[in-house]
Formats: sequence, structure tokens, C-alpha cells
Amino acid sequence: MKQKLSSNWKDMPMSDLKSFVSRLSAHASWPSILLIALVLSTPLANCKREQSKPQARPAAEVSVVKIEPRDMPVTFEYIAQTQSSHEVEIRARVNGFLDRRVYTEGTIAKEGQILFLMDKKPFQAQVDAAVAALARQNAALETARLNLERVKPLAAQNAVSQKDLDEATGTYESFAAAVEQAKAQLQMARLDLSYCTIASPVTGITSAALQQDGAYVNQLNSQLTTVAVLSPMWVNFSLSENEMKQYRTQIAMGQLRPPRDGNYEVEVILVDGSIFPHTGQITFAAPSYSTKTGTFLIRASVDNPDGILRPNQYVRARLKGAIRPNAILVPQRAVQQGAKGHFIWVVNKEGKGEFRPVVVGDWYGNDIFITEGLRAGDQVVVDGALTLRAGEPVTAKPLAATPPPAAGKEASKSGVSKNGKQER
Repeated sequence: MKQKLSSNWKDMPMSDLKSFVSRLSAHASWPSILLIALVLSTPLANCKREQSKPQARPAAEVSVVKIEPRDMPVTFEYIAQTQSSHEVEIRARVNGFLDRRVYTEGTIAKEGQILFLMDKKPFQAQVDAAVAALARQNAALETARLNLERVKPLAAQNAVSQKDLDEATGTYESFAAAVEQAKAQLQMARLDLSYCTIASPVTGITSAALQQDGAYVNQLNSQLTTVAVLSPMWVNFSLSENEMKQYRTQIAMGQLRPPRDGNYEVEVILVDGSIFPHTGQITFAAPSYSTKTGTFLIRASVDNPDGILRPNQYVRARLKGAIRPNAILVPQRAVQQGAKGHFIWVVNKEGKGEFRPVVVGDWYGNDIFITEGLRAGDQVVVDGALTLRAGEPVTAKPLAATPPPAAGKEASKSGVSKNGKQER
């Protein structure tokens, strides 16, 4: 039995070896059993160590993009509100009864179109009285002129006193002044009469009538309606102080290049996401921040020939024309966020995964700008990053090409951008 054990025990299966030891213990002495156990323990321990040795993980398969910095056009979007470029309050200039409204509320009124008529009869009477007063003064002036012409030769011949000449001259000049006063009163009466016909001074959309036919109009209720010019239309939006500071900082660091002279092209996005067919330009920037909101007002002027835009309408203003020089752009899904900020996995020169902290910028369609942490030639892991461990080899393949964002979609984050707009 010892002969058999010494020659074949290494090749015996574990189950047969256990059975053999059991039978041997029934016939052998305790010292022999201990010796056999000592001999068997060594190969069993070696077997356990071989089984506990971890197997090498296969290389993770990932999709990567190679970083190639290039100049990229960027846009900034802001919540905006439209405003008429010229909104006129139509008011009555004289006190009196409103005869009737002669326009259709809510329609386009042409310049010079009559909107309201007031009762003209009292004002026509004032005109007639002023005409009569002027005629009376003209008659008195003519009498004074004739009298002065008679007195002048007599005074030259010392036939009348100097006092008579002075009185005749004074009377003539007094009546001449009275004539001018009567003319002014007639002009005022005619103006009041003309004010009874109330017309629109501009071409624009009319609002509802604030006074009804037959109402007595005075200084307390003189406003009758409003007319708002529709073209051009103003588009107002605001920037916070932080946005302005970030904007200036990016320009100073060379991360942003604004258009020449700050002439941004302003595109208007309607509530349904469609783009308004006409673009505009920035025409005004507030000289200071608002004391109520702490924001900086920017105004753009946009042609609106068809009247699609109406006053007080909420839209989005998209500013186009800025460039990010040597920008680094990666797919948004390649960026992950941890407790210490954003990070990206890259494949280093040794073909191993490397953890890389980054600083992110604005979105560009489905991509995102990286302002710090990457350089030209880096291979950024886009798909498969969850299987990576730092320092382990990876199998990298190029990411399938995706179409670029459609024109006008290269926007910053929806709503208010992190970047400010240039001061004017």
C-alpha cells in the first residue's frame, strides 16, 4: 500500500485520494497517519494557491475621438420680449363730447387715418366769433390809419398840435396790435376745431377704444386708444452681471472672439421653435444696470413687414457671429461628473485608460466645449468608459461619425447663456 501511495498519489483524483486515506486510517497507526497527512498537505496547499490566483481581465473595448482643435462658431440665446419701436397714445387735445369712433379696433391704421371725431359745433362757433373779432379789429385799424394820414400833413404845417399827432399814431399802432391778437385767436380757434378730427400719426396696430361714443372727454380721460408701430420691432433681453464678467474674461483669455465692432446678428426664435424669417442688429445697450433686477438691458431692432411679431410677445434672441478659436469639442456623453467636478477618460500613448479632470464650457448641439484639461491629439473615450480602470490596457476604435448640428442649432445652454454679451 505504501508502494502504491508513493508512486501514484500525485495523479489520483481528489475523491479517490480521500477514499484511500479513509481506508488507510482504518489499518495504520497514528504516527503513520500523521506522516501521510503531512505529505498530502503540501500539494493541496499548492493547489489552493493556484486556484486563488486572479485571472487577467480582457482589454476593455471603447470608442474614442481624437482631439483636433479648430475655430468654431458659437451663439448665445436669451429669453427676450418684443416691444413696439414707436407706440403712440392717442389723446384728445380739447375738452368736449366724443362724437363717434370711425376705425375698427385691432386693425392696422395708416398714417393720417381718422380714428375719432368729436363734436365740432362748439369749436366752429368759436372760429366764427374769432373771424368776426378779426374783422372788427381790421375795421378799427383802417379808421385809425386814415385818421393818421390826415393828421400827419396838418402837423407838418403846424395846423395841429404835436399831441394830436402822437394820439393818432398811438391809436393806429394799438389797433394794429389788436388785429394781430385777433388773428392769433382765430388761429387758436381753428386749431381747436381741427383737433376734433383725431387721426393716427403713424402706421401701426390699433388697440381697443378707451372711451365710448358720446362720452365727455377732458384732461382726466383724454386717452382714447394707442397705435403701435410693428416694423421695425424691438427685441429686448437682459444679461446679468456675472454673464458680463464671464464674457469679458473669455475675450481677455482668448477663448472667445466677438464679431467686428460687436455687430452680432440677432435671430428671433418663436414660441414653437421656428425661426423668424428676418434678422436684426443690436441698436441699443443700457448705460447702467437696472436697480430693480441688477441686469443689463440689450435691445435689437428687427424688420417685421408682415406683422408676425406683436408687442409684448415672448421669444428667444439668438446672437450669432462669435468664434471660439482653437476650440476643443467632445460629445456630451463623454463627460462624467464626480464629487470633485467633471472628468473624462482618455487613452494614453501606452494604450491604457487614464482619468482626466476637465473644465467644461457651453453646449454645441449634442457636444460640449472643453476649456481646460485636454490638448490636441488626445484620444477621448466616448462609449465604454464605465468598464475602464486607470492603468489597464484598452482596445480603442474610432467613434462612428455623427452629422454636425443643423444651422442655427449651435447654441449655448437653453435659456440664458453662461456667457455675457459685449457692451456697446
